[in-house]
Amino acid sequence: MQLIFMGPPGAGKGTQAQLLAALWKIPHISTGDILRACVVAKTDLGQKAQSYMDRGELVPDELLMDIVQERMNQPDAKSGWILDGFPRTVPQAAFFDRLLCDVDGAGGSNSGKDCDLRAVNLDVPDNVLVTRLLSRGRQDDNEQTIRRRLQVYREQTEPLIEFYRNREQLVAVDGDREMQEVTAELQKALSGDS
Repeated sequence: MQLIFMGPPGAGKGTQAQLLAALWKIPHISTGDILRACVVAKTDLGQKAQSYMDRGELVPDELLMDIVQERMNQPDAKSGWILDGFPRTVPQAAFFDRLLCDVDGAGGSNSGKDCDLRAVNLDVPDNVLVTRLLSRGRQDDNEQTIRRRLQVYREQTEPLIEFYRNREQLVAVDGDREMQEVTAELQKALSGDS
């Protein structure tokens, strides 16, 4: 099972990805967690990424792609995974298609439609997202930064919804419900094809 979890900041992607990854015994790969760990460790990547994160901007594609490629080549990712926080743009999604083909050993003959890849979109209204993110209490979560992150999401990430919908790989779920309801809906929506 190869799943990409999408949705605006605060939609519950990380929580749902962790729950389902544990249930299905596959790794939950969060680019946000990896980036935050790099920032704490003060690695070169972390210092570069922090300046973007502090402004509420997306970390540039080149930095994220290197992280993702390295992580996808680890042995625990061979049997499936849930990816959270990547891709965030259509060019990243196109890169990811090529990466999957390489990882699967298909030598470039594999198209996105042939992969067992599904993109899950958690849809939550902006006012709910702002409230959720402010209650999280992270240092980088103030209302101005949150609203900027939502704007960046709408501009750069929302086109991915159409990208995956056009490829018939999109699973849309209402994320503005109790956590258990969202988990149950995701299990139901994803178990039919797996």
